[in-house]
Amino acid sequence: MGKIFETPLYAYEKSADQSADNPARHPVIVIGAGPVGLAAAVDLAQADIPVVVVDDNDKVSSGSRAICFAKRPLEILDRLGCGQVMVDKGVIWNTGKVFFDEHQVFQFDLQPDGVHQRPAFINLQQYYLEQYLVERLRVLQAEGKPIEIRGRNKVTALEQTDDHVSLTLETPDGPYQIKADWVIACDGANSPVRSMMQLDFDGRVFEDNFLIADVVMEAQFPAERWFWFDPPFNRNQSALLHKQPDGVWRIDLQLGWDIDKEKEKRPENVIPRLKAMLGEDAKFELEWVSIYTFQCRRMEKFRHNRVLFAGDSAHQVSPFGARGANSGFQDTDNLCWKLKLVIEGKASEKLLDSYDIERVYGAEENILNSTRSTDFITPKSDISKVFRNAVLDLSAKYEFARPLVNSGRLSVPCIYDTSPLNGENEDGFPANLRPGASAIDAPLKDGWLLEKLGGCFQLLTIDAYAPNTIDVDGIMIERLALDKTDSLATRYLGNNASAVYLMRPDQHVVARWTTFDEEKIREALNRAIARI
Repeated sequence: MGKIFETPLYAYEKSADQSADNPARHPVIVIGAGPVGLAAAVDLAQADIPVVVVDDNDKVSSGSRAICFAKRPLEILDRLGCGQVMVDKGVIWNTGKVFFDEHQVFQFDLQPDGVHQRPAFINLQQYYLEQYLVERLRVLQAEGKPIEIRGRNKVTALEQTDDHVSLTLETPDGPYQIKADWVIACDGANSPVRSMMQLDFDGRVFEDNFLIADVVMEAQFPAERWFWFDPPFNRNQSALLHKQPDGVWRIDLQLGWDIDKEKEKRPENVIPRLKAMLGEDAKFELEWVSIYTFQCRRMEKFRHNRVLFAGDSAHQVSPFGARGANSGFQDTDNLCWKLKLVIEGKASEKLLDSYDIERVYGAEENILNSTRSTDFITPKSDISKVFRNAVLDLSAKYEFARPLVNSGRLSVPCIYDTSPLNGENEDGFPANLRPGASAIDAPLKDGWLLEKLGGCFQLLTIDAYAPNTIDVDGIMIERLALDKTDSLATRYLGNNASAVYLMRPDQHVVARWTTFDEEKIREALNRAIARI
């Protein structure tokens, strides 16, 4: 088990750039080979944009870290070539249960209709995800795609001008310099790049600590999310249980604020807590232990000229709700197609400002939900706790109280309602597929809808005429024509008999109409790439 994060996956090799007389220049350099950085690099390489990933490490993360991956990020990873291997390895779950004291108060199903290719969630250790992304990177290299990864290349200095960024990197063979037209900083919550640029987070740090313990054990608990308020084994606190592959179980235990973190991580203190939960006779091994503090913070802006921040380097949320890594994938999904158009000269740099607008909006949504979850899980006053406990008591018998229970509002895709890229929205369509929303999958006669969407601008037509392609000043819109099925009608038509959706390369809706109108589509496309 432990060997996966002990073996270098991208061992150090001296690059030609280190011996160059003058600093080599690359279109894009990604800093950080975690899940978000690797996803950005794979996305760009698949689009034939040359990219170099640098990291001061040379292997996957130790410990499972992020484990809950939601339906929308799985769909993004499908497009990157990693979705199926993740689902095959991961533990699939759609059901969550909430307990108060010793009693279950209710359960919920995150995907009640079940007609989707991907589940609501899978649980999978982060080191597996990183391994799969590195393997995908190697496949792209073998296919001749312009992608490179450099381990033990630590960025120690960064300077930018109007047209490039200069980086200094430290390696086992000494320092060297390179340049990039664009830098994507995916170097984590303690981002050195953010520090080098003298930038910081705004937001809240909550006065509470949580113990994460990954334990290897044989257990008969189902593959569900179990959350306890005030359980007998952790009085006046909360707890969470998740199943992972390989017989690993994630246990989160609330500890309170005034603790000695190093002391609490010692096995002699962790094991009694786990036995109180699992039983004195429970047999298990500790695989990984950590302590975290709730933080709901973000950078004021995610774009700083030619340096673009994504993932934890740009924003942090509490882990209840699985919004951290999942939102990071939505960052890169939003950014990479825009960067491609700018690099190819098909859009101005103004388009990258929409990355900042849309993903700051997404971060604010995540922070709002995470803050509310934190306030419910850890009441800040006696009266708040009385209210919280009353809601939990009522939820056991009365359905109206259940939406008020907040054990972590679980990750859902952000709808960019305020985006300047959004176009026309005719009446009669389903509200959850309005401009700014990501596409909803649906079964087709020959597969699934999302398998046919993404990577370029497309016209999705259902029982509506449109030409096969439209050229809008060098940007091609391709038609995806579908016949009406029950699932498509329910999810895409609403009260209308036909539909024409203009879709972005990241599978988000630009605009929608009941019939084809080329002038309106041209206007919507120009808006979607920030030409107007």
